[in-house]
Amino acid sequence: MQESTANQVAGNATSSFTEHLQRDRPDLLPYNRTLPLPSAAAAAPLQVPHATTIVAMGYAGGVLMAGDRRATMGNVIASRHIEKVFPADRYSVLGIAGTAGIAIDLTRLFQVELEHYEKIEGTLLSLDGKANRLGAMIRGNLPMALQGLAVVPLFAGFDTTAGVGRLFSYDVTGGRYEEREHHTVGSGSVFARGALKKLWRPNMTEAEAVSVAVESLYDAADDDSATGGPDPVRQLWPVVYTVNRSGARRVPEAELAAVAGRIIEARSAERREA
Repeated sequence: MQESTANQVAGNATSSFTEHLQRDRPDLLPYNRTLPLPSAAAAAPLQVPHATTIVAMGYAGGVLMAGDRRATMGNVIASRHIEKVFPADRYSVLGIAGTAGIAIDLTRLFQVELEHYEKIEGTLLSLDGKANRLGAMIRGNLPMALQGLAVVPLFAGFDTTAGVGRLFSYDVTGGRYEEREHHTVGSGSVFARGALKKLWRPNMTEAEAVSVAVESLYDAADDDSATGGPDPVRQLWPVVYTVNRSGARRVPEAELAAVAGRIIEARSAERREA
């Protein structure tokens, strides 16, 4: 009897926490929620906080990801303090854009997914494996995306086998695309991408990459009302993570304040001289 039970447990074991939930508790998955059917009276779209803007880029020895702190709900600022970039595990980070509540739940599920795999298999999942599993989670959210609750993340990490930093983008169907050099998502992505095209260059140092990320978000905030730039009055700075051979590191706020201060001072000086 005990042997039969042990075999059953072994047969049910899976290295995917998401598969475990899908089999035993599908109601706990972020995208397995029942939404009320729209009625004729409910002509207005569902108003929920949305998170934007995320930028990511490669630099000499790793990758960097940064996100502003603003969430919007229609034409209203829902939050000035939201965090949109999170460590997925020791060697990867995830940035969220889209419906904030579902995106944060998916991020937490992805973190548990990677931790569960490491505990079951006794090793880290490869960077390609992580990117593929995130794509499957986004695909699972497609029914919600078709109702206007889309999640479109950026994923970046250090490939410990190849010894390089890599960057992945996604679409709402879970399609995975490896990006070169840099990429952006969110409502301010067009403006941030324009800044990155001028500021980014190969083999930047980590400090230079941090400065470029902050300046690109500053440019996005200048033209996109849903993106919040550095705010010296409230002492609010972007959330910035770097990932290299040593692992993921959140850039301290004091360092970001100094970088933002130099950017603001440089631009103020340019206006005084104009």
